[in-house]
Formats: sequence, structure tokens, C-alpha cells
Amino acid sequence: MGLFDRKKPAVGDAPPPPPPEPPVSTRPKVGLALGSGVARGWGHIGVLKALHNLGLKPDVIAGSSVGALVAGAYLVSRLDVLEEWCRDLNKLRIVRLLDFKIRSGGLVGGNKLVDEMLEHFGDVNIEDLPIPFVAVATDLLTGHEVWLRKGSMIDAIRASFSIPGIFKPIQSEGRWLVDGALTNPLPVSVCRALDCQCVIAVNLTGDTMGKNKAPGANIPTAAGFDLIPFMAEAGMDERISLLDPFTKRIFRRDSDKEPSMFGVMTASLGIILDRITRSRIAGDPPDVHIAPRLGHIGLLEFDRAAESIAEGEAAVERAKPWLLDAMQLYNIKPR
Repeated sequence: MGLFDRKKPAVGDAPPPPPPEPPVSTRPKVGLALGSGVARGWGHIGVLKALHNLGLKPDVIAGSSVGALVAGAYLVSRLDVLEEWCRDLNKLRIVRLLDFKIRSGGLVGGNKLVDEMLEHFGDVNIEDLPIPFVAVATDLLTGHEVWLRKGSMIDAIRASFSIPGIFKPIQSEGRWLVDGALTNPLPVSVCRALDCQCVIAVNLTGDTMGKNKAPGANIPTAAGFDLIPFMAEAGMDERISLLDPFTKRIFRRDSDKEPSMFGVMTASLGIILDRITRSRIAGDPPDVHIAPRLGHIGLLEFDRAAESIAEGEAAVERAKPWLLDAMQLYNIKPR
């Protein structure tokens, strides 16, 4: 028989049946992008609770900075634990969580916060989460956006909220990583890349007009609080004495009419986040844009969780018509 000869089937032989087609899912994937916003991030808790009440559960979550933190709590079913913890925060407890490392590449080491996350969330790998999760960080050397999709969830979150100058950068696989908000503060693009047909984005930085809501305020509330007196009230006189004059100058206001150096840094960060977010949304808009009105809450006012959570729920209520339209358009069933 030659190389190109073919054996002819016998008369009556049937051709072999084709292999079965794999089942095709007609259900679209829903992506949830949780943006950065430092203390305003507690608003994400209210958003997630309200979306749950609507029966909207994401298939993918991408978080940047504090958005990654809240997403992690949600994915390990500890959102209620995080809510209780942040509602109990006051300025004294916030100060006690700050482990100052002035010569470490940041004012705060962040080890105490990592210990709190390990205690409440557990040591979980991203691969073991129920749905895909991405924490966005930034390569300090190249400026590239980095998507953290494997390994320790706590380490990924810690890298994602490493605000330059405040938190010490995290070294991972030969890279120094800082806050993901520097490159992608509202990671809609991450959800799109993970094949999500419907993307819901929660933007915490768009309420620039809200900065003027504090009645009688001499400076914007975004400038934060004067840290040194609260450290003294918390019984940290010994720690204050270890701070050099320059460090004390960073945190202390000269008067009620002027922000501290630290306040200027955080307020400037808020402006940067807002401008980058606007640019990213213009290039890759979400299907539903949820924008809590949190401009009146300073970026370091972590003790105002109750207001932030309530406004997160209110923002979902305002966006409800668009959410319901998206569910109908994409045939998303409540679950």
C-alpha cells in the first residue's frame, strides 16, 4: 500500500460520531472593580452589602489599594468582621496601629496592620479563593502596573496599599512594589482582561466638591488630623520623644488655619487619584459607575467608617436603575 493510499470503508460502515461539544455557558461574567481612596475605602463595605441585597454577586474582583483590602475581606467571608473592626476605630486606636519606621522607605512599617489582617482573614492564598481576585500594585523602579494573582492574599493586599512615603514598599520577586493607585486606581481594565462582559466600578475619589462640606472649616478635611496630640493622649510620650524635630514637623500644624506637611501630602495624593481615575474611566468606562459622595471625609479619617459605609449603601441605591438595566441587558439573574 502506498503512502497516500487510503483504506476504503466497507459498505455499510458508518462514520465515527463527532466528539461531543463542550457545554457553552450563556451567563455573562460580572466583574467588580473596587477603587482606591484610603479611609474612604470603608464605603466599599456598604456597596458590597447593598449589591448582595440586590442579588448581584461578582465572578471576578479587582481591587486597588484599600479596594484590594475590602475585596479580600469579602472573598474570605469576613466582610462583617471588617465592618465591626472599622466601626470601632477611633483616632487613638489608629495611632496605636502605626509602627513608625522613619528610615525604612516609609513613615509606617505596616507590620501591625499585616498582623491584624492575618488575625481576622487568615493566611489564604489567592489561588484558593472562590472566584478570581487581582490586587493591583505598581513597580517602583519601572512604573509598570503589576497584577498580583497568586500567592499570599495578605502580601498582595499589603503591596497594593503601600502609599509612597507613608508605608514601606514591599519587595516581591525582585521588584519593589508600592500602591496600585499610582497606575490604576480604578481597575476596570483588569476585569475586562479577565473576560468580564459586565463591569461594575466603585469610584471613591470623584466627589471633589464634597471637600467643602465641613461647615466653618479653615482648611479642607482632607488634610487630616494633627497626629502628635493624639499620640500623647494615647500614652505614647516615649514614642514622641524618639521622633526627631523634622518628623514632628511633618505631622504638626503650625495653626488651625494651615495644614500640616503630612496633610499637604495626603491632600495632594487625593488630587492625583482623582485625575488618574478620570483618565482611566475615559479610556475604559465601566458598564455601571457607582460613585459614593465621600469628598468630605479626609483620606486618613479612618474613624469615620459609619458615614462611609452608609454612603456606600446610598450610592448603590442611587445607581439602582442602571444596575437593574445592566442585569436585564446582560441577562444577569439575581443569586
